[in-house]
Amino acid sequence: MNLLKKILPDVVAILLFALISFVYFYPAVPEGRILSQHDSVAGIGSGEEAKEYLQRTGERTRWTNSIFGGMPTYQMSPSYKSTDTLKSVENLYHLYLPQYVWYVFVMLLGFYILLRAFDFSVWLSSLGAIIWAFSSYFFIIIAAGHIWKFITLAYIPPTIAGMVLAYKGKYIRGALLTAIFVAFQIMSNHVQMSYYFLFVMLFMVIAYGVSAYQKKELPKFFKATAIIAIAGILGVCVNLSNLYHTYEYSKETMRGKSELVKPNNDNQTKGGLERDYITQWSYGIGETFSLLVPNVKGGASVPLSANEKAMEKADPMYGGIYSQIGQYWGEQPGTSGPVYVGAFVMFLFVLGMFIVKGPMKWALVAATLLSILLSWGRNFMGFTDLFLDYIPLYDKFRAVSSILVIAEFTIPLLAMLALKEVLYKPEIIREKKREFIASFVLTGGIALLFAVAPRLFFSSFVSTMEMAAFQDGIPQDQLVAFLTNLEDIRVSILTSDAWRSFFIVLVGVAILFFYSRKKINGKLTVIALVTLSLIDMWSVNKRYLYDDQFVDKSKQEITFNPTETDKYILQDRTLDYRVLNMASSTFNENNTSYWHKSIGGYHAAKLRRYQEMIEYHISPEINALFKEVSDASGDITKVDPTKFSVINMLNTRYFIFPLQGGKTVPLKNPYTFGNAWFVKDVKYVENANQEIESIKGVDLQKSAIVDKKFAEAIKPVDVDPMSTIKLISYEPNKLEYDVDSKTGGAVVFSEIYYPGWKSFIDGKEVAHGRANYILRAMNVPSGKHTITFTFDPDSIHVTETIAFLAIALIVIMCFAYISYIIFRRVKKK
Repeated sequence: MNLLKKILPDVVAILLFALISFVYFYPAVPEGRILSQHDSVAGIGSGEEAKEYLQRTGERTRWTNSIFGGMPTYQMSPSYKSTDTLKSVENLYHLYLPQYVWYVFVMLLGFYILLRAFDFSVWLSSLGAIIWAFSSYFFIIIAAGHIWKFITLAYIPPTIAGMVLAYKGKYIRGALLTAIFVAFQIMSNHVQMSYYFLFVMLFMVIAYGVSAYQKKELPKFFKATAIIAIAGILGVCVNLSNLYHTYEYSKETMRGKSELVKPNNDNQTKGGLERDYITQWSYGIGETFSLLVPNVKGGASVPLSANEKAMEKADPMYGGIYSQIGQYWGEQPGTSGPVYVGAFVMFLFVLGMFIVKGPMKWALVAATLLSILLSWGRNFMGFTDLFLDYIPLYDKFRAVSSILVIAEFTIPLLAMLALKEVLYKPEIIREKKREFIASFVLTGGIALLFAVAPRLFFSSFVSTMEMAAFQDGIPQDQLVAFLTNLEDIRVSILTSDAWRSFFIVLVGVAILFFYSRKKINGKLTVIALVTLSLIDMWSVNKRYLYDDQFVDKSKQEITFNPTETDKYILQDRTLDYRVLNMASSTFNENNTSYWHKSIGGYHAAKLRRYQEMIEYHISPEINALFKEVSDASGDITKVDPTKFSVINMLNTRYFIFPLQGGKTVPLKNPYTFGNAWFVKDVKYVENANQEIESIKGVDLQKSAIVDKKFAEAIKPVDVDPMSTIKLISYEPNKLEYDVDSKTGGAVVFSEIYYPGWKSFIDGKEVAHGRANYILRAMNVPSGKHTITFTFDPDSIHVTETIAFLAIALIVIMCFAYISYIIFRRVKKK
């Protein structure tokens, strides 16, 4: 009975979180509607072959040929037998709530657990959970379909809660919480977010270390640190299969270092992406004020004409232009919305810098500052270069603006520490009157200045890219008048939100003032602040994730309905061939991959060599092919096949061409090289540059371009012209060929080369190599033989064994802890 009474407030808070989450998505969720986002749809398309294989065989394939000619599935829908148990526990954690509802629920619950670990009351923990979970970025990434990122972020606060408990001497509880949520976090498969929060954890560990030194409790600190490290390693080991293979895969992807030596080599980082690519999405320095005023740069890249209130200032003669330009005027290429943490939350954060004492405050402030400076990317390139060049793994991740997730965590946490000070010591407002006023001026005052004098702080309301486009597209005699009108519209967008933030801060400060004067009690104060925060952040989030975005499930299913062109191509029952869709954005969609093996596709981490082939050869060949076919009025027999030889070596058997009215037509390619072919000549090259450049101008059906390091596996042979090779069995992870040749020789396969594939001749493992920059090749002896390629890396079996051992240890720890609690209670009685 005492236990029930003790946990009842927490149970009520948890049920409240479920209710809030459900209400946000009402009526979409009860009506069964879904979000049909680009990334989600792309994931369905790219994963269809692997899904079909699992349903048919009960086994998972680690390779698919449906996208970019072929690539591992490690970062499509990573799933391993070791994580199946973990997913069952995860379902229990989010109470089996409906999709979307449980997303917000776990975001709320995670921060609630963290604040309870910090000894916050149920009421304050609930408020803190709301101001964290309703930060705008989280709802924006739900709308964008970045669900892995969202879920990873939701599991970070309870992971840190485990660390907090351990440093408070609750070692077993802290270790369990850390191990379980590290495992959840990594299983959610967004390493970039986990990596960023290592900085936060490092700062917090330093804070606990300083505190322990001051209190002369260093032995306890080192003990807790060791326990956290062991627990973290256990959580990592549970996901070792995913982590190890993602790491190995990253070396071969765009996230790894290119072997090409490019003219602007300074742009290349030591072991990762190019600097321009990493910093393409860099938060503007002035844009950082969106933490306080959401529309400081206009909000999202949606048509300006969609903002009805702002369009009241629009000159009707420019209406057509306003429907084509965005509401956002910052310097990022585009954005789905700003990072807004709440105006009153920002006030509490600034107040916390003045009134909260101890090392933890400085840890949170330092992490916030680091997050902001790094989010500026190319706008603060010296500091960014420092991290790219000297901080391990930092150069593996793009979109540096997303590091603001650190500030979205540290700001509400310090804000709650400040609020706790105020609520537990109401007199502090009088004692720290200057600090209180300074906090108001630095938040509400800035918002007020933006509202009354926006042009004083922002010199331009047109981005550099927009200005260049306007100067090219608008007559000079109309340009000044147009820009003046556009500025008036965008100023009104900024000032409207600035006034909004000012009043939010003002109301929040008034609530605290009345509390300090004992006009209202603590519970009523918290309720008032919960209401204020929900009104503030809920309304901003509804700009970016709202009911009209949800569609009936059937609409997503229609997306993958086969067209007449698809049906025609699918009549071809040949075991393995590829399709090039030129009626869509070839390298930005996976609808083609749902039905066919596409040479195009969409994935954020495609194989690096394939991307380089796209840039050097495939894209130019697509343009040449389109022109050739158009000039020949669709007669494929009249085109020059030498202009698209790379497409032919990829066994591209069908082209999908666009017609008027959104229709398409299939064209069968008579020039494809097939699944494999003998070559007479092997041209050895010294490096990657020679390898990719030598492809142009060579008859790839007769010659192979091979890096000299594969010389032993691929040697030239005067091949019998009657030699044949035929694909006789196809699975995405296993290919079998029949070979018949009097002389033997070098064979090139129209399959993508990747470490981990094993090759066999008549059941005996043999070496194969890489040819033509991206394909597999090998020498075949004379006579009749069966060649087999398989993709079942030994490393998967090793990492799975380690993962199961880690799970067993965590289960034993859980049972031991529960037994200890029961034993202690029985002993007390």
